[in-house]
Amino acid sequence: MHLFKYAQTRFIALIALIWLALFVMTRSLLLFTHLPEAQLDLGSTLALYSEGFVYDLVFLLYALAPLALYLLLCPTRLWQSRWNRLLLQAVLTLSIFIMLFTAVSEWLFWDEFSVRFNFIAVDYLVYSDEVLNNILESYPVYPLLAVLALIAVGMTVALRGQMRRVATAPVLAWRQRGLVLTGWALLFGLGIFVVGQDFPRASGGNAYQHELSANGPYQFFAAFRNNELDYEQFYPVLPLQQVASQLRDEVKEPNALFVDADPLSIRRTIDNPGQPKRMNVILVTIESLSAKYLGSEGDTRGLSPELDALRQQSLYFSNLYATGTRTTRGLEAITLSIPPTPGRSIVKRVGRESGFASLGQQFSAQGYDSVFMYGGRGYFDNMNAFFEGNGYRIVDQGSVPDDEVTFTNAWGMSDEDLYQQTLKVADADFAQGSPFFLQLMTTSNHRPYSYPEGRIDIPSGSGREGAVKYTDYAIGEFLRAARQKPWFANTVFIFVADHTAGSAGMEDLPVSNYHIPLFIYAPSLITPADVSTLTSQIDIAPTLLGLLNMDYTSTFFGRNVLRKDAASGRALIGNYQHLGLFDGTNLAILSPRQMMRRHDDALGESLESSAQQSDPLLARSIAYYEGASYDFTHELLAWHPLVQPSVRVGQK
Repeated sequence: MHLFKYAQTRFIALIALIWLALFVMTRSLLLFTHLPEAQLDLGSTLALYSEGFVYDLVFLLYALAPLALYLLLCPTRLWQSRWNRLLLQAVLTLSIFIMLFTAVSEWLFWDEFSVRFNFIAVDYLVYSDEVLNNILESYPVYPLLAVLALIAVGMTVALRGQMRRVATAPVLAWRQRGLVLTGWALLFGLGIFVVGQDFPRASGGNAYQHELSANGPYQFFAAFRNNELDYEQFYPVLPLQQVASQLRDEVKEPNALFVDADPLSIRRTIDNPGQPKRMNVILVTIESLSAKYLGSEGDTRGLSPELDALRQQSLYFSNLYATGTRTTRGLEAITLSIPPTPGRSIVKRVGRESGFASLGQQFSAQGYDSVFMYGGRGYFDNMNAFFEGNGYRIVDQGSVPDDEVTFTNAWGMSDEDLYQQTLKVADADFAQGSPFFLQLMTTSNHRPYSYPEGRIDIPSGSGREGAVKYTDYAIGEFLRAARQKPWFANTVFIFVADHTAGSAGMEDLPVSNYHIPLFIYAPSLITPADVSTLTSQIDIAPTLLGLLNMDYTSTFFGRNVLRKDAASGRALIGNYQHLGLFDGTNLAILSPRQMMRRHDDALGESLESSAQQSDPLLARSIAYYEGASYDFTHELLAWHPLVQPSVRVGQK
């Protein structure tokens, strides 16, 4: 049977070829933007396009299945009607428009994240108002849509000859239609069982090559199924007894006593020496502030004069690494002191996001007013549910009177407005004689990079540089106002990024792209110094409570890095799939399908090799991530404020 001489198969083939051409064009344009980083030779170029072709075909099998069903089940009389011909014309135009829109969307997503569509894009659909407003404020959306529509119509007109050939071609007989449907179903099933988000793509090697070989729309829909990955199913594991021993070795400190009989539990009482310092705490998590933007870290553009000056007055952690690539990852690490779990963060696990022994719970148990303050609306990323369920009360944009908000964009209030609300809450608590723990999340340093005019010498909306400089300006204004308050002398200020401005690189986990700043500022408590100890975001909570000499019951995976007897540092970093442990020199990476790798000299040449569980660095990494997964799923991280010690740290 000459399959493509028939009307139905010709029409399917026409649309499929147009989509394939757009897929190849998109892949090539994205490749052009990172050609040096992709490091292609002839073999890798052929592999990239070959793997890409497989993904493209599998996506077409899925996407065109409804159309194929209609075409193959449509009665001959209806097929030959004028109504059907008009419908096919409309389908052709709409399909071209959709694929052009998808290609442009992929380009914009790539520009922001340097990856094809993944679960981040899926997550954004949930918060359509914020995301849509962000897009509308960042790009000329309506003119762009008009141009795409004109191109789609123009292409449809140019294909009139092909459509006439479809209309005049013979129609498949019912037996032939059955054979086509059977073949389609077999290929459909094969695609489901053989092709996945990571296969035929391999883990390891050049990350840009892997991303470019993917099909964006395929990755988008696959992410619906894979936004949360079960660690034990997808990642390498060790015997639980070994995990328990290794993990307790990692978190033990001389002033800690384990209190649970379950050897996998890390719950322990922390007896910090000295009198507790009942100081207020304002912890500011700054949107997307990479360390590389700071003048004190070598940037020459003058974007951070306030933070550069603050470094000289603070404990500055110069060797700190974010745990992930999204705000929720940073909040999870700072609040719960837990390594990044694969897939969706705990913050966003609806129904399982509450009841943890959080930093806010620790302060609330000490009589503090623990408040989470967000510049946007806290339903975004499930933040309100997470923080309300873990010992905080909420102040977000929705709870602030309109006349107290001077500037908003797609994501919420300006940083200045958020800091004004912070001063207001602090004043109220001080008036009531209540110590306070205020944990802030800013929004201004994010696309569309808009902020009040006249504050800095870079116009609003002009790009990341302006947003960074405005972020710095707002921090300076906030501290100048705070210094006039009666509660200032008794307050610890912490400024830390949630994640960097971009973590993509030639590797799955480019360590240098996770480097963020941390300032702890309290003139009455702290002698300024640079802390070069390798530090993870998960270390912030125990380090802060240690500074305040607070005794508490901990389920934190982090350590107090300021102890003189502190163990050597390590950083836990990850994205939604790959999980890493960096020891200051080398990096261990755990990936789905039980894959294990290491990168030697991770901040230098970063030489990649496969690894085994017997590798001590890999064993450490598995212990952290398998242990965190076990403790989460077995509810060993729950808040229990009053626990009596029963097991010494040295015991297993």
